[in-house]
Amino acid sequence: MTAWRSLLFVPANDARRLATIHTRGADAVILDLEDGVAPEAKAAAREGLAAAIADLAAKGCEVMVRINHPWRLALADLEVAVRADVRALLIPKVETAGRLSAISEIVGELEAERDLDPGALGLIALIETPAALDAMSGIAAVPRAVGLALGSEDFSLALGVPPSLDSLHLPCKMVALAAAGRGLAALALPGTIAEFRDLDAYAASVRAARAVGATGALCIHPAQAPILNAGFSPSDADQAWARAVLAAWDSPERNGRGVVAMEGSMIDLPVVERARRLLAAARSG
Repeated sequence: MTAWRSLLFVPANDARRLATIHTRGADAVILDLEDGVAPEAKAAAREGLAAAIADLAAKGCEVMVRINHPWRLALADLEVAVRADVRALLIPKVETAGRLSAISEIVGELEAERDLDPGALGLIALIETPAALDAMSGIAAVPRAVGLALGSEDFSLALGVPPSLDSLHLPCKMVALAAAGRGLAALALPGTIAEFRDLDAYAASVRAARAVGATGALCIHPAQAPILNAGFSPSDADQAWARAVLAAWDSPERNGRGVVAMEGSMIDLPVVERARRLLAAARSG
């Protein structure tokens, strides 16, 4: 599973924001060709995409691209987005495994034509409608898939309600479960990502997401990135607990048994493995 905590959108044609986006601390930058670009500006955004990708990659950014949903726009986007410096494509409004598989096949053809490493470019499926929920297991099984992402705003629009914990807790949990089943990134928040002034509420959404197994999330404002990075990283208390677990497991008191007591709790192998993974995540964060 790829350890992306924060994926920050920037319109692919916004030169002012592109100039500083690499300084914002996000784990990855998403060059947006979809909602962030007006219909009449999409052609120009595509023309400038290669230069934007190369510039961000040269500055050390992990680069992604969100393409459009309608097929003719998507095909035009893929022609310019499949490049060596692009780590993943975000595919909007995925409701079936068949659509993601078709895009994967097209990406494979472009990789072959351009002498790129086969299969190196991943796909992140945006889950943006209730219709996608029943299909998520199949979507996650597409070989090129590297993540599932909950599109909070579009999902709430499809429900006809504002984005909130009440309306998005279950789909957030379902995204996390489907992603975990295939070892994919689970990028989801049970709340809005559009409101960037109330950062306390945003942080509360991050805590709720992490509690159900999400591993990171999308964001639209630089102020949100450090909250995601902190919220999806092991805390000092988490790390102290993990070190204590490993110390108890390695202590002479265990004496070859499959369990050991620590501060009133029984420690067995699954708990030990969780502690090891937590410390590994802390080292890589």
